[in-house]
Amino acid sequence: MNLIVCLDFKINYMIPTNLFRAIADFCTNVLFVPYNALRSLSFDSWWGSNFFNVILFLIVFSLLLFWLSQLQKFKKTSNE
Repeated sequence: MNLIVCLDFKINYMIPTNLFRAIADFCTNVLFVPYNALRSLSFDSWWGSNFFNVILFLIVFSLLLFWLSQLQKFKKTSNE
């Protein structure tokens, strides 16, 4: 009886462990590949490695300008 409980605990413990290892393996080998490429590019050119950051900054800045223009329109109409 004691052996069955021990084996059952080991099987129940292995399933979440393998699941988290599979998630970690997927993130490391699939999702982080573009970032590894950017990291290796940093030795060649600064602009090449920071291209993603520049694009993100431009998107956020344009959305900020759009939001401020919408606030200005709302303030002029004074509607609630």
